[in-house]
Amino acid sequence: MISKTSQPLFKNIRDILDNHSSLFDAYAKLEPLILSIFGASRMSLFQRRKQHQDLVARFKTGKETTEIKVPISPLSIAGYVALAQRTILIDDPYNDAELKAIHPRLRFAGKFDKDSDFKTANILCVPILNAGVLLGVMQIINKRDGAFSDADIENGKMVAAVLGEKFRYELGGTNNPFDLLVHKGLLSQSVLDVLQDETPDTAACIQRMVSEHRVSEQNIGEALSTHYQVPFVSFLPDKYHLYEGNSKLNLSYLKRNLVAIIADVDDKPIVLMAEPNNAALLMEMESAMGIDSYDIAVGLPKQILQYLGEGSGGAPGEMSDILDEIGSSAEESEEQVDELSDDAPAVVRLVSRILHDAKRMDASDIHIDPEKNAPTRVRMRVDGVCRDMSQVPNSHHSAVIARIKIMANLNIAEKRIPQDGKLSFRINGQLVEVRVATIPTVAGEGVVMRILASGGAMPIEKMNLAPTTHRRIEEMIKKPHGILLVVGPTGSGKTTTLHAILGYLNTPDKKIWTAEDPVEITQPGLQQVQVSPKIGFTFANALRAFLRADPDIILIGEMRDKETAHAGIEASLTGHLVLSTLHTNSAPETITRLLDLGLDPVNFSDACVGILAQRLIRTLCGKCKEKYIATEKDLAFINRQYGPDYIGELNLPEPLELYKAKGCDHCGNTGYKGRTGVHELLGMTPELRGLVYKEASVEAMKKQATKDGMRSLIQDAIFKVIKGDTDITQIQSFSSD
Repeated sequence: MISKTSQPLFKNIRDILDNHSSLFDAYAKLEPLILSIFGASRMSLFQRRKQHQDLVARFKTGKETTEIKVPISPLSIAGYVALAQRTILIDDPYNDAELKAIHPRLRFAGKFDKDSDFKTANILCVPILNAGVLLGVMQIINKRDGAFSDADIENGKMVAAVLGEKFRYELGGTNNPFDLLVHKGLLSQSVLDVLQDETPDTAACIQRMVSEHRVSEQNIGEALSTHYQVPFVSFLPDKYHLYEGNSKLNLSYLKRNLVAIIADVDDKPIVLMAEPNNAALLMEMESAMGIDSYDIAVGLPKQILQYLGEGSGGAPGEMSDILDEIGSSAEESEEQVDELSDDAPAVVRLVSRILHDAKRMDASDIHIDPEKNAPTRVRMRVDGVCRDMSQVPNSHHSAVIARIKIMANLNIAEKRIPQDGKLSFRINGQLVEVRVATIPTVAGEGVVMRILASGGAMPIEKMNLAPTTHRRIEEMIKKPHGILLVVGPTGSGKTTTLHAILGYLNTPDKKIWTAEDPVEITQPGLQQVQVSPKIGFTFANALRAFLRADPDIILIGEMRDKETAHAGIEASLTGHLVLSTLHTNSAPETITRLLDLGLDPVNFSDACVGILAQRLIRTLCGKCKEKYIATEKDLAFINRQYGPDYIGELNLPEPLELYKAKGCDHCGNTGYKGRTGVHELLGMTPELRGLVYKEASVEAMKKQATKDGMRSLIQDAIFKVIKGDTDITQIQSFSSD
């Protein structure tokens, strides 16, 4: 009940709010009135930031601190009140025992007192709510006469209610979760009323809006975001993944409460809830999550369940059902663990689901990583970056590994040594082949599966070669004989490049043989052979067999040893064009590596027509990349790395416009989508041949090759930065700085 002395003050507060367009304009007149109601020295109004899980004190007494930000967590008094949505009195904020009695982790941010002459003696802290949604926190500080009382608590709640109306108005909020749909004309008020009366279950109500009234899920999400004053997060598996922390929350609990703990590309946790205003649920989860800092977002029930495994590319609920089935059996006695069948339906379906999800996401690799006394992690590499996807109970690790081994025809009884194999599966009628490698670790057997490229060759025009490199490589491969090497680390796109070259050369008048391990890309017109070292059919043996089969062009998957290298050189000297790969870091370094293998310098220099070194770098997302004017630092980096002697050939405009990553839903908010190659093409010239004869240093050969027209990996990368394909951040791994 408002006291008689306070009633005029409350009326004045309402009048001030009614006569001002914003709380910011009204605050100077409001503050003295509110302080007089409580007989206090200071106050702060914390406003909840719509797109962040924190509070900002933009309205406060005193000028010592321009802006105070606190997370919505028990780590501060205002943060705890926002989290718990309850009013508290603090008689002495410096009394740790008093704070711990409220919450074990509650702390007082005394640093603000230390930065000024002011000392906080006591605090009344009240949540500002409207329609059950947290909008901010009001903090009244230092009662002038004694301590805050129960009457102050009641007055505080009434002031907060009045302010809540103003906060709600300023933030554009709504009283009903779906009011924004009515405001936008997507639903009529009468239709909304009927829907909510007939379908009190929110998930079912949303489903009816989508199916019967053609309201998009995005519009529904925006309505919920406006109501709850938190961001809306839809199902974006390329942008968000399940957070892998020390959470004690099991899957069935999360599903029952429609909550998913997800993380963005920076692994920052986000609690995604169907009802973010459920303070009791959030407090219950807060103690079990094992994390201090997190954001809160609202999601549609169906999409939250998708994050938890339901409908992730297969039948609805499949992944969730599989993990639930596995989880329930994992809770049985440990004596049964060794008897788990590798043909258990749940395990079979789980492995199949992992493979299908990887192909759907265009992952290049799948990692099954065992952990000691912890769940097995399933990770996937997409665009060269690894990300956590799901977890398998530790008790079922061996069964999952055994299932993969059976599919790859490996020995399931042998767990002490690494094994290699191959499996295949179908998705949408397409056969997908997977290379499997098992490696024993101290925590159990780990598995890495490489999803092999399927389909035909990439046209050479699509390889994003620099114009000069493109012209020079076409001149080299038109020669009737010689050897061309494509070099780089594993996963740098060497096979794709070789098949692009073969696609250019593949005409009816050419007989082309290839020996590969494995055969990933197929092309009509090629005779492609799978080598098998297990039975003695090596690259060297395949090469000798090809020489008896009237070839024009031969591709050897890899020059792994001296024997294969010698055979390749001999084949090129006897009138054949030979293409092959090698694992070296640069084109000039490849020459010394082959000479170290024992190749004759004269024979090699006569046979070699060129060496193409390459890497893959991430490309900027075409939908969100941002143009900006290059800074002096950028220009200095470009000039230094490209070289003052050659920078003129780029014809840089003034001012130079570059691009940088921004982030959007299309690219998972990373700013990058896909990868492209950067290349370094060394051509064998008489001057360079003379250096090879002498077995000169790598540096000397690099200097000569550059004079002959070679541009290094970093120079080609800079060309692609200027072209707008990527940004400076991505190419710094090539630089010498």
